[in-house]
Amino acid sequence: MGSVCIEIIEGNPHLRSLLGWHLQQLEYRVHQAASIYQAREVFLSHQPTLVVLDADLPDGDGIEFCRWLHRQQQPLILMLSARNNEGDIVAGLKAGADDYLSKPFGMQEFLARVEALIRRKRTPTAPAYLDYGTLQIDLVQRRVRFQGEFIDLTPQEFSLLYVLAQAGGVPLSRSELLRRAWPDAIDNPRTIDTHVLSLRKKVELDPRQPNLIQTIRNVGYRFNMEILNINISQSQTTKLGRERFNNQRSTLSSSQV
Repeated sequence: MGSVCIEIIEGNPHLRSLLGWHLQQLEYRVHQAASIYQAREVFLSHQPTLVVLDADLPDGDGIEFCRWLHRQQQPLILMLSARNNEGDIVAGLKAGADDYLSKPFGMQEFLARVEALIRRKRTPTAPAYLDYGTLQIDLVQRRVRFQGEFIDLTPQEFSLLYVLAQAGGVPLSRSELLRRAWPDAIDNPRTIDTHVLSLRKKVELDPRQPNLIQTIRNVGYRFNMEILNINISQSQTTKLGRERFNNQRSTLSSSQV
């Protein structure tokens, strides 16, 4: 079991510590987080096999974070919640949770559910396609489509964009980007700056004022997921307006017949 990594995301420090202690007694490797911000960093750093997720976190919606987890490398997810009506359970399972445990619960039941999920684990299959709304990354063909157009990227640019996008908006240092996106060890972190500059010329509307790949001072770079969400909303609004226009035109045409 020592090779199995479990992340516990729980706002209650006593419960978080208690769950972690019992899992460690079973020789699981355990990492803990008290908030969504910490949870995202822990997940990206350790890539756990199983995530124990509290649905009621102090800094955000656990259900929405569950959806984000499910879009990553699809870890097993055990959701914990004080909400135990059927609608809440269904919402958690539809968001990507593999199991749902209502609070309060017994420790033996919790450990049994963890072990049952671990037994279900199969050899992980890498995702073939990542969809971020106006940005789609095809991991099989290694192609990127942005705002409806295919972007011609070098292999290294593709890897860099993929790592930035997969981080989900979390700032990554230059050394971390080198570790994740480069196939060979490189000692010069400024290599990142050169490739980011090149990438911005291909995916930014104005490379001189980049909005998608942002520079975080004294840290590195982050991928601006908020811009993609705005683009999705604008696209949906445009589509809705177009549908209304077509419906009105059809109604006018019918009335004129």
